[in-house]
Amino acid sequence: MRLFLLRHLPPLVAPGVCYGRTDLATDPAAQIMALPALRAALPPNAPIYSSPLQRCAVLAAALGGPVTLDARLAELDFGAWEMQAWDDISRAGIDAWAADVAHYRPGGGDSVQDMAGRIASFYADLQQARVREAVVVCHAGAIRLLMARAAGMDVPAMAQSAAAHPHRIAYGEIVLLDAV
Repeated sequence: MRLFLLRHLPPLVAPGVCYGRTDLATDPAAQIMALPALRAALPPNAPIYSSPLQRCAVLAAALGGPVTLDARLAELDFGAWEMQAWDDISRAGIDAWAADVAHYRPGGGDSVQDMAGRIASFYADLQQARVREAVVVCHAGAIRLLMARAAGMDVPAMAQSAAAHPHRIAYGEIVLLDAV
């Protein structure tokens, strides 16, 4: 199975704001500029799966072809932390999350392990459907978890792996994943 994992374009949000599940838009002009290069880099007739959040779904639809929106691809829900400046979130909350990134529920939202379970389920469905090639438009966290699952990790190991290292996936970047 070959997956083209595409991270959404930069969301319209002020720097330093915690956002995850918040449904943010992206700059339409930036999308128009990015589309030719993205289309050239992606397989033309592959099925497209997308997070339902508009920063992904709008981009997925603009790629052309039918899009399957899948809630399992949505970003981590930061609960009460959503749309707060990181500097305004309590130091105790940040420290508690840092102490157990895989299991802590920031702002009372999702844990990374919760998200890993959703991503593992999505990945298993692709395998069961015998998808040979697909485009997946999603978030950096989902991409990291998909990479961990393709490497054979179970849900707890996926969460630990994703929590252990900061991501380096740029907005609009395509990560090619050749999986078994």
